[in-house]
Amino acid sequence: MKILIAEDDPVSRRLLESLLLKWGYEVIAVSNGREALQCLLAENAPRLALLDWAMPALDGVELCRNIRARETLHYVYSILITAKSRKEDLILGMEAGADDYIVKPYDPDELRVRLRAARRILDLQDTLLQKQEQLKSLATHDPLTGLLNHVAILDILENELDRSSRGDNPVSVIMADIDHFKGVNDTWGHIAGDAVLRGVAAIIIRSMRKYDSPGRYGGEEFLCVIPGCGLKEALGIARRINATVAEKPFDTSEGMISTTISLGVAISGAQWKKVSGEELVHLADQAMYRAKDNGRNRVESAQGELA
Repeated sequence: MKILIAEDDPVSRRLLESLLLKWGYEVIAVSNGREALQCLLAENAPRLALLDWAMPALDGVELCRNIRARETLHYVYSILITAKSRKEDLILGMEAGADDYIVKPYDPDELRVRLRAARRILDLQDTLLQKQEQLKSLATHDPLTGLLNHVAILDILENELDRSSRGDNPVSVIMADIDHFKGVNDTWGHIAGDAVLRGVAAIIIRSMRKYDSPGRYGGEEFLCVIPGCGLKEALGIARRINATVAEKPFDTSEGMISTTISLGVAISGAQWKKVSGEELVHLADQAMYRAKDNGRNRVESAQGELA
C-alpha cells in the first residue's frame, strides 16, 4: 500500500521510511507540508499519511485541515506524529481532521498496529464504495442484460431531447423486438431465453456508437437513443443490428438457437418535426409493429421510408 511521510527532519524521515519499507509499504517521503498537500491532491495519491506536526510551509495541523476541506472520493487516513503530548494538543490535532495521533518518541510496534488499523478502515471504505456503485448500477441497469433499464433509458431520452431543443441536432430512437421470442421460452425454457436476450443485447451494444444509449424497454423489447444522428445513420445502425442478430445462432444451455429481430426507427428535430419523448417512442413502436406486419426480420421507418 502507498503511504506518504511528511517530516522535515531528515534523520527522522529516513528512519521512518526504513521501517515502512521493511513492513512492505510503498513510501513517498517529502520534507514540508506544501509538498505533502500537492502529493495528496495528485492522481493516484497515497491514502495513508504520516504527518509531522511542526513543518515549514504548512504544519501538520493546517495540512489536516486542507485535506479535509478538499476531501475527494477516496478518504485519506492521516496520523499526526509529534512531540506534543498534552491533551489540548491531541484535541486540536483531531479536531483539525487527523484520524490518529502518536507521540514521539514512538514505539515501532505501536506504529505498526496503528497503521494496520488504518488499513482496515480504508479497506472497509473501499468495500462500501464498491457496494454503493453496485446499488447505483442496479437502480439504473437491467441485471440480465446490463443495459439501461426502462426508467433510465426514458430519462436519457428526455435529456437528449431537451439538449436538442436548444440547438438543431436531431435525436433518433430505435425500438427493437425479438421475433417469436415467446416461442423460444416455450420451446427451450427461460434460461435459454435469457441467453438469447443477453446475446441480442451484446449485439446492440457493439452496433452502436460509444455515446449512444441502449436500454431494455421491457421483456424482449429494446429502446436505443441515438443523439445527433440523422435518419440515414439511424437506419444504418438498425440494419446492422438486424443483420447481425440473424447472422448466426446464439449459444445457450439448450444448444444453438437462431432468431431474428424487427426494428422501428423514428427521429425528432433537424428537418423533422420535433416531438416529445412519449411521441417519439410511440412512432418508433408503430414502425416496429409495421415491420412485424410486413414479415418480421426487417427495419421500418416512422418517417415513411422503407428500410
